[in-house]
Amino acid sequence: MAINLPNILTVIRILLVPLFVIYLQKNMFMPALIVFTAAGISDGLDGLFARYLNQKTTLGAHLDPLADKLLLASAFVTLSIIQCIPDWLTVIVISRDVLIMLGIGVCIMIGIKVEIKPSFVSKCTTVAQLLTVFLVLLYRVLPGSDTIPDTYAGFLYVTTACLTIISGLHYTYKGLNIPQKTDE
Repeated sequence: MAINLPNILTVIRILLVPLFVIYLQKNMFMPALIVFTAAGISDGLDGLFARYLNQKTTLGAHLDPLADKLLLASAFVTLSIIQCIPDWLTVIVISRDVLIMLGIGVCIMIGIKVEIKPSFVSKCTTVAQLLTVFLVLLYRVLPGSDTIPDTYAGFLYVTTACLTIISGLHYTYKGLNIPQKTDE
């Protein structure tokens, strides 16, 4: 059955993305932080419920990473536009996701079945990206602060960028090693 609690949480996360972006565009950082936090918590809960309640579905396996990509891509692009996150970091985050989607698209076009299963490094990347957005928003709402102190921001941004690049290279390596049909 595709309609279950984990899939409902994933759809809610997708539906929260436009609200989150609107709050960011209006510089309403506290509501944006609340919506982003709720979306992040729902990301953890949908996976937990899917495993614990034995409610894993093909739909959920496809929707969950899509919801993550929508939330994070929207967050990075919007925060970059309003100059809360460096542009170079957003380019790295979005480039990785585009590379992965292009790879999956090419595999589908040439008839290669692709199993959508996040790797450990990809999960670490998602956590780093979520943490980056969360901390950027948190520092916007803390009294007497506008941005993350430079010392921490540099470390956070470089760590997120490195994990994102490593994850992208890992997926590229995996994609290039998928058994392929040869023309004979």
